[in-house]
Amino acid sequence: MITLLLFALGLTLLIVGAQMLVHGASRLALSFGISPLVVGLTIVAFGTSSPEMAVSVQSAWSGKTDMAVANVVGSNVFNVLFILGLSALITPLLVDRQLIRQEVPLMIGAALLFAGLTLDGELSRGEGLLLCVLLAAYTTFLIVQSRRQNGGPDDTTTDLDRPASEPSRTRGLDDRLPVQLALIVIGLAALVAGSDFMVDAAIVFARHLGMSEAVIGLTVVAAGTSLPEVAASVTAALRGQRDIAVGNVVGSNIFNLLGALGLSAVAAPHALSLAPAMLNFDIPVMVAVCVACLPIFATGHLIARWEGGLFLAYYVAYTLYLILAAKEHDALHDYALVMKTIVLPLTAVTLALISVRHWRRSTG
Repeated sequence: MITLLLFALGLTLLIVGAQMLVHGASRLALSFGISPLVVGLTIVAFGTSSPEMAVSVQSAWSGKTDMAVANVVGSNVFNVLFILGLSALITPLLVDRQLIRQEVPLMIGAALLFAGLTLDGELSRGEGLLLCVLLAAYTTFLIVQSRRQNGGPDDTTTDLDRPASEPSRTRGLDDRLPVQLALIVIGLAALVAGSDFMVDAAIVFARHLGMSEAVIGLTVVAAGTSLPEVAASVTAALRGQRDIAVGNVVGSNIFNLLGALGLSAVAAPHALSLAPAMLNFDIPVMVAVCVACLPIFATGHLIARWEGGLFLAYYVAYTLYLILAAKEHDALHDYALVMKTIVLPLTAVTLALISVRHWRRSTG
């Protein structure tokens, strides 16, 4: 009963916190001349990814390296397949051109960099520091780029230069700045607290069902720490703020790879060691999911409902595989064979045909 109450309390905090965060962040964007997309890629994405960082850093510090890495890898798969899938089913998601040209390639690059750094089976402290430096550089670049494009506070036209009859939009928004900051802080606090309650409750449920720590990290903990992203993206989609909905997922994945894993490697007493299954299956799946975003996002700059349904179906298939592997079920071999020889090749061909058709239309 206590576990159920914690689960219900966590869900309530997530819903309320997401509404406050999305509202405050979107208003803050106007105050500082930063686009809602960049706010989704930075403030919202980094804030909602704080549970992943907390769990991974704590796990690395206590020597549970499998949990530290599995949480991030599983969260990134969950973010794309489940969150974008669910959000697109609610309403087709428009994809900003900047995401296609800049952020998605960066997300793919970060995933490939992590995969390359861990080819030796571990992530060292020096490699973690490199990831943290790259995150700081990326965030700084985003903010400077947005302020230049939108003519934010750096704009040479000041209130003193405006005609007396022209209202000062910036001054009016700045008057409400403390309110927007308070909404963001309270919303983030509610998201983190809610996710903690739900993760604790979910772990109790999972252990009761006899699931291993590795599977818990890739599924229950990964999904639980990603619940803030679920709440924020779905709420943004319902409110029509689609840049935040998509940008939050892409930004969260970049933050998880560079920030959560980077800090975990820095904080760990020793290098983060990766299990063979993580190297041979889960990380390649994460890279493939990130790469699949590019053709889907680029075709019409839209994530259609059927594409959202496809994402969700693949997440169910991925989770089922993990459960079958954990239980060493007799059906695992046949299931893996069907996925490798039929489902995945058909998906790859479909994505290739969609990309070619889109390219012909754009060049025709």
